[in-house]
Amino acid sequence: MARGALARLGTRRRRGVRRLGYDVPHMSDTAHDQLYHLAEQQAGYFTASQAESAGIGRGTLRHHARPGGRFERVRRGLYRLRHFPSSPHEHVVAAWLPLRPTGAVVSHESALELYGLADVIPAAVHLSIPRAKRGVRPRSGVRIHTLEVPLETDEVRTVDGIAVTSPERTLADALDVGSAPEQIDLAVRQAIDRGLTTPRRLREVVDGRAARTRLFIESAIGRVPA
Repeated sequence: MARGALARLGTRRRRGVRRLGYDVPHMSDTAHDQLYHLAEQQAGYFTASQAESAGIGRGTLRHHARPGGRFERVRRGLYRLRHFPSSPHEHVVAAWLPLRPTGAVVSHESALELYGLADVIPAAVHLSIPRAKRGVRPRSGVRIHTLEVPLETDEVRTVDGIAVTSPERTLADALDVGSAPEQIDLAVRQAIDRGLTTPRRLREVVDGRAARTRLFIESAIGRVPA
């Protein structure tokens, strides 16, 4: 090939590289570090909205979620750091995080799981959401419970970065929806023994609930060793 032709080919290639480099969406180290710090507290998961708040646009997010990229797309609007270590409760995070803006909290048997008070992982992730948000689209593997009365501040805890109903609220709610009585009986005793709740707080939460729930909780409390 003539020297002039080779020179022109080299110029075209350099221009192509420059165009390619220009088109690759840029993600600053600051934005990446901010998103990583946030996702680190959420079992490696984050939403598209959280990425945008960290300074990472949708185009950049899609680029880095391609095969082999820094992120992996779990489903619409939900992503995960590709090489972040897995954790036992990440399925709960993946279900809760997209509904976090609605005020959703992990509850019932899934909350028992997070507190380490359940022997069996529930078939679906239980989430409680305010009545005003009850039109949330159902998701596979998620069971939605509607809160007729908003949760008080002391009825919510944070476990591994996840909003969860308090231990005593969790026990009462799980019993109300038909969780296995033997499971709740054991969970009550374990919760008191580990200092997660107290007999007084349990009695306060079940006060005003169905007689069956009050009697069951009182009986379980009575079996706690003195």
